[in-house]
Order: sequence, then structure tokens, then C-alpha cells
Amino acid sequence: MDNNIGQEFIEKTKYKYLDESDQEKELPQPPLEMEYDKDKILIDLPSIEDIKVKDISLREAIKSRRSLRKYADKALTIEELSYLLWCTQGVMKITSRPATLRNVPSAGARHSFETYLLINKVEGIRPGLYRYLAIEHKLIEVNMEANIAERVTESCGNQIFIKNSAVTFIWSTVIYRMKWRYGERGYRYIHLDAGHVCQNLYLASQSIDSGVCAIAAFDDDEINKLLNLDGEEQFVVYLATVGKKNIL
Repeated sequence: MDNNIGQEFIEKTKYKYLDESDQEKELPQPPLEMEYDKDKILIDLPSIEDIKVKDISLREAIKSRRSLRKYADKALTIEELSYLLWCTQGVMKITSRPATLRNVPSAGARHSFETYLLINKVEGIRPGLYRYLAIEHKLIEVNMEANIAERVTESCGNQIFIKNSAVTFIWSTVIYRMKWRYGERGYRYIHLDAGHVCQNLYLASQSIDSGVCAIAAFDDDEINKLLNLDGEEQFVVYLATVGKKNIL
């Protein structure tokens, strides 16, 4: 590997090198959400307005936030999962541009992420790999093989807390959503956006007595393959496990 590849990335994505974007060329923008098979069964998630969580201050959530790798053998409720999805990628509004306004910031409101979930222990949802449809606030099945948790764990260097978690969030990008406006510099922005999303997950989990551990160590090719992503136009950027705390 070229020892200077990181420096080259920073240099070649500097703002001064921005070319005319596809947005400036008035090319059509990509869809706000990936297409999905409408013949598949969709799982409705509880409406966020009906979900009650522990009322803690932002200061308390920030102070108590820790990366947690050991979880209680306890399931999340479907309401708790719905709440975490809303906090991390929930769509508040679709503007006339069109663009989605969500509960996390994103460069130019491009929101290039799709959220996948390895569900191990959530009440009322059978274990498997799912995709979150943010606009509809629903889940759709992706891979329900019996060994999918082991395969995701293996793709992340056998970090055992992945298959011991209640849920592992997997964020992939549809890179053209970002590049349409920002060109090659968009590759920088997706990583900034990933940090915004994951921090919301950390903080929101505090109000449901749960902990999170962010994961950046994974075999890109293997995990992309598990999600049927091509690794170029769509690829995994970040993961995070979630599970109930062991309360003494």
C-alpha cells in the first residue's frame, strides 16, 4: 500500500480542486432513498409520538456515555428500536427541493446513508439482517439466513460483541447522493456525517438503559457482499452495536 495514500486523499479533495458539480450542471439528483421490493413484507415500526423513554438531561447523557461491549442478555423492545432509528435517521420533513430533513445534520442535506440492522434480540422481530426505510419508518428483510450474525461478526474481525448485541447498526452510503452536489470532496463529508449519526445513537441509547460501541474495523469487501452492495457506488462506512446495560 502507498504510505502516502491518506495524505493524497486529503490533498486531492481540497476545496480548491472542486469541479463543476452535477447539481450545477442541472443533472437530475439521485433518489432520496434506495428502491426496494414492494412485494416483500414490510414491518411497521411504532409511531415515535407514542414512545415513552426515560427523561434524562443532555448533560447527563453526555456524561454517562461510554463505549460498551458487554451487554445484558435482554432484548430491546420494538418501541426502543423505533426510537433509536428515529434519533439517528428519522425523517422530519421532505422539502420541495426535494431533500429530507432529519434528526442529524448532513452536508447540504444530502443524507447519503442507508441503515441496515443486524437484529439479534428485539421483541416481536425475528433475528436477521434488515434495512430501515427511513421515509416510511418501516423495516424490510434483507438476509434471514440462520448464520447471518456469525457472518457479520466474522466480517468485523470476529468481534464477539456483535453477535451478542441486541442490534448492530450498519450504515452504508449511496455515494452519488453526496457526489451529485460536492464531487470528490463528498467522500470527506460522508465520514463526517457518519460521526453525527453515531453520536446520536450513543446519546439516545442512554435514555433506554443501553450502551453502544462504534466499529470501524471491518473487512469492507466481505460486509459489502453480505449487504449486496457493489463497494463502489454503495458501501459500508460505519457500524455500531447496541445492547442493554448490565444493571447491578
